[in-house]
Amino acid sequence: MMVWLLLLLALILRFLTYKISRRKMYKLTSLVSAPLEELPIIGVAHTMHGSSVDRMETLKQFSYYSFESHGIIRMWLFHILYFVLTNPVDIEMILKNCLEKDDLHRFVRNVIGNGGIFAPVSIWRRRRKVTVPAFSPKIIENFVEVFSEQSEILVKRLEPRVGTGQFSIWPYLSSYTLDSVSETAMGVKLHAQENPNSLFLQAINKLLHLVSERFFCLWLQPNWLYKFMPQYATHEKNKNIMHEFVDQVITKKREEIKTKHESKSESENKKDFDFDSYKRNSFLDLLITLSGGEKGFTNVELREEVLTLTVAGTDTSAVSIGYTLVLLGKYPEIQEKVHQELCDVFGDSDRPLVKEDISKLKYLERVVKESLRLYPPVPFIARKVLKDIKLSSGYVLPAGSGIIVSIWGIHRDPKYWGPDAEKFDPDRFLPERFNFEHSCSFMPFSNGPRNCVGYQYALMSMKIALSTILRRYRIVGKEGTLRNPFIKVKLQIMMKAVDDYQVALERRVPKTSDCNARGS
Repeated sequence: MMVWLLLLLALILRFLTYKISRRKMYKLTSLVSAPLEELPIIGVAHTMHGSSVDRMETLKQFSYYSFESHGIIRMWLFHILYFVLTNPVDIEMILKNCLEKDDLHRFVRNVIGNGGIFAPVSIWRRRRKVTVPAFSPKIIENFVEVFSEQSEILVKRLEPRVGTGQFSIWPYLSSYTLDSVSETAMGVKLHAQENPNSLFLQAINKLLHLVSERFFCLWLQPNWLYKFMPQYATHEKNKNIMHEFVDQVITKKREEIKTKHESKSESENKKDFDFDSYKRNSFLDLLITLSGGEKGFTNVELREEVLTLTVAGTDTSAVSIGYTLVLLGKYPEIQEKVHQELCDVFGDSDRPLVKEDISKLKYLERVVKESLRLYPPVPFIARKVLKDIKLSSGYVLPAGSGIIVSIWGIHRDPKYWGPDAEKFDPDRFLPERFNFEHSCSFMPFSNGPRNCVGYQYALMSMKIALSTILRRYRIVGKEGTLRNPFIKVKLQIMMKAVDDYQVALERRVPKTSDCNARGS
């Protein structure tokens, strides 16, 4: 009996010590507004249960609450503290000073390792110096041919769906982006479009779903406990499929580069790296060479960077293309403006897109940006507060807390986008209208030192695929959704449409009277 009493006293003492050590945190947090759903002890943990749709709805609602609370609210999940931010001035400070990703990212790192997006700062800084040159505009523009070729395959695969009514275009888009990314990132033709049941693509989709589950289900988070869960076997099986495939590609690529180098004269080997000689090579080629060849990135580091680009690039571009197509189906007058621009550039010709065409598609670019504003593929960014930080708004965020930057909220705040912030209006991005004081008012690819290095790459992939589809087909939205920008979404790391992007296609019949023949 005495032992149990002592144990109970020890637990009470430990609890009180823990509470006292967090007095400052509680004091600072009490100054920040709480959502209406907050309860004693558990905070808002009960709102995070349910489906991926429910969780997305909760975080959207919290974002809207923050509009009325100076762009910040608190969010307790039992003893874990987060702040939801939508004030672009405060967010700019956070993204510049709080570079460490939140602990939730460990579940992604379990799958793809310390790739640039998710790596701890100590690893990220060193790798960023290598990856940034690999994403230079001079390098990226040489991938236009790959995107153009893959988008032509995409429209051919869509041909049987013309006139058949509503269908999910998601499988077509995700296989297009995977084929494009695998060829540009690894130099490998996966042919996922011809084989939609690609094991690699299935592995990516299954792992993203499992990781998203762990984000929000507290009982799935401890690694020791997760090993006893039924999801663990599926998790490990698909992780191994991804790792083994990429490891094989890296091994072959190293052998290929070594053979190339051995065939050069000794004097040539002493020259500095020549971008032009590698301009048609994949990012894997560039990462190996820019990092120092055999003395540079290890095979594991290469795998982590390639997997990060492959997973992020496949889903980001696919969801963004999907949202844009659905929105164009809802707004036929905007779709017709896009088509007229395509007529002006291509005329009645069916020639493939070339890099000189991209800069001419100015209205399409505004459409893509407006789609990214309303439906950013990554709607929330999570960062860790390592030491107290005072925001421009006057609030102090305590060390040990986490921050959720709501890109969804920033992009829909009437203070910055006007009373029609929920409306789909590409002309917001006309040069004379888009002139924000705060760069963080529009940030679909994040902002600050850890922004997405591949944003130009992603935009290029989107514009090429969209232009190729819209030259041949008219997108028809669901009946009853005309001029309604609302798309029901779910949160699975990235934000995706619940209905997997349902559209209908009609064939466009080329008419010289409708198209300016300048592009023919």
